[in-house]
Amino acid sequence: MIIKEIHCRSILTRAGGYLAQVVSHSLNPYIGCGFGRSSCGVACYVQFNPWIMQSREWGRFVDVKVNADEVYRETASAERAWAKKRGIPFSIFLSSSTDPWQPAEQKYHVTKKLLFAMIDDPPDVLILQTHTDRIVDDAEYILKLSRLCNLRIHISIEGDRDSLPGLPPPPCSLDKRLQALVLFSKQGIATVACLSPLYPLRNPDLFFQLLASEGVGAVILDHFILGDGTEDGNRTLKTELPKVMAEVNKESILLSYRDRMANIARNYLPVGVSSDGFAGKFTRN
Repeated sequence: MIIKEIHCRSILTRAGGYLAQVVSHSLNPYIGCGFGRSSCGVACYVQFNPWIMQSREWGRFVDVKVNADEVYRETASAERAWAKKRGIPFSIFLSSSTDPWQPAEQKYHVTKKLLFAMIDDPPDVLILQTHTDRIVDDAEYILKLSRLCNLRIHISIEGDRDSLPGLPPPPCSLDKRLQALVLFSKQGIATVACLSPLYPLRNPDLFFQLLASEGVGAVILDHFILGDGTEDGNRTLKTELPKVMAEVNKESILLSYRDRMANIARNYLPVGVSSDGFAGKFTRN
């Protein structure tokens, strides 16, 4: 792993494309991801972004934005004004192309410092997205922010199994991720289980019933088709994930599988599908 400290000139990126339907801005404390060699990194769409990759190997580099909190403090007011002028909330997705609580965070605390800065100058909406239970390390700051803005915690869990045969292990066990969702739910914070990308499920009814019984607020189902930013999922089709999924359940690589699982989930929980879910638009039966 090659870790490099960098000084950024901006930290709030005005959202475009898929993300523009979700928030006004994205915020990425790191470039690259220490989880890139785990199961979630196999098909991560970020590896197809040449600006981020710069001919490097996905999962082998992390650039640390050591001054991210300072830049947030300097630019948040202007970006809030930009959003207001367009008649939209000043809303932040943290993060869209990295994991805020990846291993480097334990040393550099870039995300922690950003959350502290946001307590002084909170956005209208804050979405925290991660693949790991290390988010609980910052529970104190997150609880404070939840009282200052509309805050949701999204934890990616993909499905009701830790991993799929043929894939590397996940960055964090399924049980630990579920425990993190439960911890925040019990504190009254809006929690969302993100099945993104949706893995083939062993027992959908049992799984969604479990999430509901543990107090999880909602689920998002996002298939690699459309979910990777392409109409037919051709980015993901370049990776091992579809083959591995098909070996478990041939139907799971079809978009119709996502819709079928969503219909089951609605019997137990509010469900958001694809970008609607990330934007907080949920429905249930």
